[in-house]
Amino acid sequence: MSNPSVPQKSPYVLDSLQGSHWWCSCGQSKKQPFCDGSHKGSAFSPMKVDLPAAKKVAWCGCKHSKNGAFCDGSHSKL
Repeated sequence: MSNPSVPQKSPYVLDSLQGSHWWCSCGQSKKQPFCDGSHKGSAFSPMKVDLPAAKKVAWCGCKHSKNGAFCDGSHSKL
């Protein structure tokens, strides 16, 4: 698997708590947009995101964002 799976072609807009979050980069996690370990044995690994304060976040759902874990609209080009 050289390209990530696309679990959805829109962001996961969530009220997210302060602290560390592990964003799924492979698209296989059953706990989208966060990692559940489904990447094991692949070239993918989760991305650690530290939020300094609780806030609403648009987490990338297509796994193709050029802005890491955050949506940049790349899903509109898939």
